[in-house]
Amino acid sequence: MKKLLLAALTLAVLSTALPAQAGNVKLTYSNFFPPTHVQSQLAEAWCKEVEKRTGGAVSIDYFPGGTLTKAKQCYDGVVEGLSDIGFSVLAYSRGRFPVMAAVDLPLGYQSGVVATKVANGVNEKFQPKEFDDVQVMYFHAHGPGLLHTAKKPVRSIEDMKGLKLRATGNSAKVVSALGGTPVAMSMPDSYQAIQKGVVNGGMYPVETNKGWKMGEVVDYMTDSGAVAYTTTFFVVMNKDRWAEIPADAQKAILEINAEWSGKHGQAWDDSDKAGMEFFKAQGGEVIPLADAETDRWKAACAPMLEAYTAEATKKGLDGKAVLDYIVATLNSLQ
Repeated sequence: MKKLLLAALTLAVLSTALPAQAGNVKLTYSNFFPPTHVQSQLAEAWCKEVEKRTGGAVSIDYFPGGTLTKAKQCYDGVVEGLSDIGFSVLAYSRGRFPVMAAVDLPLGYQSGVVATKVANGVNEKFQPKEFDDVQVMYFHAHGPGLLHTAKKPVRSIEDMKGLKLRATGNSAKVVSALGGTPVAMSMPDSYQAIQKGVVNGGMYPVETNKGWKMGEVVDYMTDSGAVAYTTTFFVVMNKDRWAEIPADAQKAILEINAEWSGKHGQAWDDSDKAGMEFFKAQGGEVIPLADAETDRWKAACAPMLEAYTAEATKKGLDGKAVLDYIVATLNSLQ
């Protein structure tokens, strides 16, 4: 009798649970950052928060370290359904995101928090059609991107001559404007490239010195803050999979997105501090630019802003409006 009662109770529980299980949307999330990096840890925490706040209606399998799709293939991987969600860098697809590309220009960014607000602000204000093939979750952006070199210090534009530097997107244009030779490569490939002398250094945020251990292979950091750029990171979802998520769960996810973009921005700034400490602990030297040299660097990079506006206009976009918005936002926040 007890066995029969237990079996009946088990069936009752299972029958109650089945509808919830049947309604569960199970997603995959691809990220190129290694699992130990704080940006990867935040992405994994986002996955857990989504499952928590949707009451299990949405669950996510997280794949860090480029194990599902590599950094450069991540966006297309989401569009094509190789992963349901992806986190990577817009600059790895140069020319594909003309509106958002303005965010990465060398406008003198001072923090990741501000750069993140700018990136999400541009998306909200201009609603770029370049993201029509995905459902945008949110953007975030790192703190000031600065010049790092191995063996040779850079104190002037003349010192840039002959240097091959890892750079992507607009940071590559900065390197060219200053007289160096940009070499496009993803961050996971950069350590060995610098170590082996394939490139002489790179343009990247200070956090990279610790987050990607780059402080072990570079010797100098040129404090070129006046022309500091940022890099915009995306978190996007496959549109068809987004449509499968119930409306109340979608609402919860959008609320989480608003919180998490700020968490990423703050994490970039916290990581910059740690990256600077790590860089100096390895014997790295920070080289401040003289005021006159700073003016030369700003003048050298100024044509990039004009070129962006002209290129955007050719594509039927109001590049000036985008750039004016970014500059005004920066002036109000920094």
